[in-house]
Amino acid sequence: MKKNELILRLAAVEREINLRKKDGEKLASYNTVKRHKKQLAFHKCKKRNRWVFGGNRSGKTECGAVECLWMLRGIHPYRKNRKNVFGWAVSLSAQVQRDVAQAKILSYLPKSWIAEIVMSQGRRDSPAGGVIDQIKIKNVFGGISTLGFKSCDQGREKFQGSSLDFVWFDEEPPRDIYEECLMRVMDRRGDIFGTMTPLKGKTFIYGEIYLNRKHNPEIWHEFMNWTDNPYLPKKEIKLLESTLDDSALDARKYGKFSDGAGLVYPEFDESVHVIKPFKIPPEWQDVISIDPGLNNPLSAHWYCVDWDGNIYVVAEHFAAGKDIDFHAAAIKAVSARIGWKTDGRGRIRALIDSAASQRTLASPKSVAELFYERGILADTNVNKDVFSGIARVKSLLKGDGGKLYVFSDCVNMIDEFRGYVWGDGDSPVKRDDHCMDD
Repeated sequence: MKKNELILRLAAVEREINLRKKDGEKLASYNTVKRHKKQLAFHKCKKRNRWVFGGNRSGKTECGAVECLWMLRGIHPYRKNRKNVFGWAVSLSAQVQRDVAQAKILSYLPKSWIAEIVMSQGRRDSPAGGVIDQIKIKNVFGGISTLGFKSCDQGREKFQGSSLDFVWFDEEPPRDIYEECLMRVMDRRGDIFGTMTPLKGKTFIYGEIYLNRKHNPEIWHEFMNWTDNPYLPKKEIKLLESTLDDSALDARKYGKFSDGAGLVYPEFDESVHVIKPFKIPPEWQDVISIDPGLNNPLSAHWYCVDWDGNIYVVAEHFAAGKDIDFHAAAIKAVSARIGWKTDGRGRIRALIDSAASQRTLASPKSVAELFYERGILADTNVNKDVFSGIARVKSLLKGDGGKLYVFSDCVNMIDEFRGYVWGDGDSPVKRDDHCMDD
């Protein structure tokens, strides 16, 4: 960094400190005292598509508004700052904008930072009572940043044309507006971030963001609930809980998606059960489990058990439309990569669905026999009772007599835990369940 540039930056920092002492106490307080751990995780994340799924009053809107102001002002503590930043805050309607996103922005925005306010409705000298079109904000690097307010009820056409540094969605947008905003941040490699309570059920946000079915590495999400917010009184939490049914409670307290069918494993909590991979001691290695498929996906996972009875899913093979040779080679390759034990003849032990022992007119040999010929000792003598199996997994997720952990690179297993739902009676829906079966 050149000397003159360093002097200018130091001067900007000094001006910022002086302004905060006079006019920025609330934002400074958020940065040092008010934020909670999950808000901090959101701010620190460097991904370009970040979402907070939170219950009401969990602090989700708070962190969205602060993120906007940090970027606009050029004072983000965890990102590279720029001047002349241009972003949008997107609400569902003008009224919701005024009452929620706009109100939260104004509550944190010191008057000394404001260069200009452009109103859609109401008076500039009393912006809180009207609807703001744009706020011009003085940037610490000498530029002027712009925050535009948009509402989804304006329609997609009102979201075209601009090139943006960020878009903040306060609550879930329609798909067409979300996609249009993705185009708006493309030129500047800008950010999309959303803060929402999933009251609409399993919409496109559920599949594309939460499940991340395309496995986009730039997508990140976090759940916030009432207990994450240390400033929400416990008495108020109990009162709110007493007025809501289970489905409403999932969304409004925990920020969880619901489609009315009910998750088989609501106990599955990614912040607890998904962990970073680590080197497993050889003595923990237990077995590989396979749910066979040729045209349908074949799912295989490697399971380990520690000395306390905790179970770890440490590796995954998942592929559709492949033959036995491909799957056997893939299972051997994964086993070699993680140092999985074999018998004295280099063969690998596995469990497989008992249906794999059946022969058909199309093949004189069963799937289990074909795997055996390729060095995979696939044992079909397994207990397939679905109800007892689900009960066992639910017990592990609760931590009764051990726990279940999934390595974060077992992405298909994690996806299925998120989306495994009950159908009629006591049977789960037979869809996207290959990892759950194995």
